[in-house]
Amino acid sequence: MSDTHPHPTTTDAGIPVESDRVSLTVGPQGPVLLRDHYLIEQMAQFNRERVPERQPHAKGGGAFGRFEVTHDVSEYTKAAVFQPGTRTDTLARFSTVAGERGTPDTWRDPRGFALKFYTTEGNYDMVGNDTPIFFIKDPLKFQHFIRSQKRRADTNLRDNDMQWDFWTLTPESAHMVTWLMGDRGIPRTWRHMDGFTSHTYMWVNAAGERFYVKYHFKTDQGIEFFTQAEADAMAGKDPDFHTRDLYDAIKRGDNPSWSLKVQIMPYAEAESYRFNPFDMTKVWPHADYPLIDVGKLTLDRNPTDYHSEIEQAAFEPSNMVPGIGPSPDKMLQGRMFSYPDAHRARIGTNYNQLPVNAPLSPVHSYSKDGNMRFIKASDPVYAPNTKGGPQAPETYGEAAGWYSEGEMVRSGYAEHAEDSDWGQAGTLVREVLDDAARQRLVGNIAGHLLNGVSEPVLERAFDYWHNVDQDLGNKVEKAVREGQQA
Repeated sequence: MSDTHPHPTTTDAGIPVESDRVSLTVGPQGPVLLRDHYLIEQMAQFNRERVPERQPHAKGGGAFGRFEVTHDVSEYTKAAVFQPGTRTDTLARFSTVAGERGTPDTWRDPRGFALKFYTTEGNYDMVGNDTPIFFIKDPLKFQHFIRSQKRRADTNLRDNDMQWDFWTLTPESAHMVTWLMGDRGIPRTWRHMDGFTSHTYMWVNAAGERFYVKYHFKTDQGIEFFTQAEADAMAGKDPDFHTRDLYDAIKRGDNPSWSLKVQIMPYAEAESYRFNPFDMTKVWPHADYPLIDVGKLTLDRNPTDYHSEIEQAAFEPSNMVPGIGPSPDKMLQGRMFSYPDAHRARIGTNYNQLPVNAPLSPVHSYSKDGNMRFIKASDPVYAPNTKGGPQAPETYGEAAGWYSEGEMVRSGYAEHAEDSDWGQAGTLVREVLDDAARQRLVGNIAGHLLNGVSEPVLERAFDYWHNVDQDLGNKVEKAVREGQQA
């Protein structure tokens, strides 16, 4: 054993190999021998070392850290992760939505904000974005929305006309598209953006009382964003800018943090609220439900193997621990199936046995077999049984969720007084943005529309923005027509 190489190379079975540099041949000119097992292992493994990229959220990065509860919210939830003084190991992954793994970090796009809490009661996952809302409110539209933001079947190119064709035929997208085309559509870094679950969840306290909740992770670094011109320049200079920034910040000890705040809606108020509180395209005004402090998320450890710890990390909104349950949010209910199903297809049946996904709490499951399973199953492998296997308490509390009755129907949410698709988008434009931000919004929208959007879709886009705000629509139309003549 050489002093300069204290660890000899081995095969994946741990057997020392003879050479890292030359293959086994018949004489110096070859041919190469099939019996060179190490050569075959290296080539075969290389051909298989990529798993399929995520369908949305393919390009991203992440880090590990901790979540610490700093305020008492036990009156709203019995979840161990949110009890006073609790500290929980946490994994965060940030991403773009529409881009593939090689696309620039600084494209105009929502950013994924996914968290995995390794709690004493099992893994609790939050799968959110840097926006409190989303483009659609029904899961049947999700696949079509993502396809409209990806690549055409004929040219394999992204197409603004396809995007605007979908958006303008889907009025519920107006609030989210206004966010996307505004300043927060391109965060300067992942450290300088907020995170939201977007969905409404249910909290249950120790007495069995139920509440509806929305999560807000407010960046302690402050909100900063790129203008379109700055983002375009950075995409050419460093397409991995956001990935690099997070890694370098943690490496130098500049650990980013976010303060978790929640909005709490009493269970009984949901039915009579002025708009549907489970509509993912709407925010709850803070005047109605103020932010309540919960705790702080801090990221302080970079991954050492990106593939094992970040690329294979599997987040799923169906991972909810006792004290937390789903709401009647249709998008949430759809994603509770689609996310774990995507992991089974992309990574494999036993993805939860990978170290990054494995819970710290004991697992007593009747799952068995399947590709790449390495945790041994033991009899009995069925339930119910009299052989000493695990047994559920057969209680139906928060897992059963809310009370529901009625015929099976295909419809939107029942109408509330303020369920308009345009209302909150218009409020955002008129009451939240200042004049400079509105001017940038017009420029961002017009620039997007001038890039390959066909005339019939343009006309719908003008109507779309007139519905959001008449003055904004007029300015967008004027900017586009002037741009066409330039």
